[in-house]
Amino acid sequence: MFDYHVHSEFSVDCRVPMIESCRAAIASGVTEIAFTDHLDHEPADPGFGYYRPDAYFEAIARVRDEAGDRLTVLAGVEMDFNRKIAPEVEAFLGRHGHRYDLVIGSCHYQADGSLIFPEAFDGKSADDIFLPYFDQVQAAVETGWFDTIGHLDLPKRYAPASHRDYDPARYRDRLRPIFAAMIARGVAFEINTSGLRQTPKTSMPGPAVVRWYADAGGRLITIGTDSHAAQTVGAGIAKTLDMLELCGIDTVAAFTARRRRQVPIERLRRVAVRI
Repeated sequence: MFDYHVHSEFSVDCRVPMIESCRAAIASGVTEIAFTDHLDHEPADPGFGYYRPDAYFEAIARVRDEAGDRLTVLAGVEMDFNRKIAPEVEAFLGRHGHRYDLVIGSCHYQADGSLIFPEAFDGKSADDIFLPYFDQVQAAVETGWFDTIGHLDLPKRYAPASHRDYDPARYRDRLRPIFAAMIARGVAFEINTSGLRQTPKTSMPGPAVVRWYADAGGRLITIGTDSHAAQTVGAGIAKTLDMLELCGIDTVAAFTARRRRQVPIERLRRVAVRI
């Protein structure tokens, strides 16, 4: 049972010490946890300048010692991305990319660098938000810098009541070249389970998008809870495994030192039953 998207005190929007999430992971049956704290290069982001890589890796070493053989603790990072800050992202990965087990590429911004929060939708149509967002996602994939892409249809998470008619079928044609780029470059994308417990009430992305990706020949998926609280570590993973199998995906991607391996879902279920 892998939870490959967890935040800690090294993210600007989280105050949970790593060790608390490790203890929660062990209690919930998670066997691998990746601490993927935000690294924000966009000056308008509240987290700009907050992340401290050396202190982060020191904390990873401490929790690995305490967890021992009860839990595999991975060093990860959730890298922000938009075209404007691409040089800074590339430079950081050039210096530090080899230190991580997993690098998530996530798009959180509009083209001008402002965050896609509810106020971003004011006076705009869904297309005004989603189409430029998908352009940024495709650009992130095409860099080849990332192991997996986070929360593929994130704007639905922040859509206000006036815009909650999101239908992924509207963007199926726009998703096709993104899938093709992912498959060509061996880049996975994440099933982010946080949407199951928040406003969308479905994962990001949901089953329709996953099925279209599988139909295109894609098989590289990671799973993460996007936890900012210890009690949500592992939440929704079992349900997500069911969804993946129904969509024709029978393995999930796991990482060590940026090297991917594919783990059969059947094997994960056997581990979960033993726990």
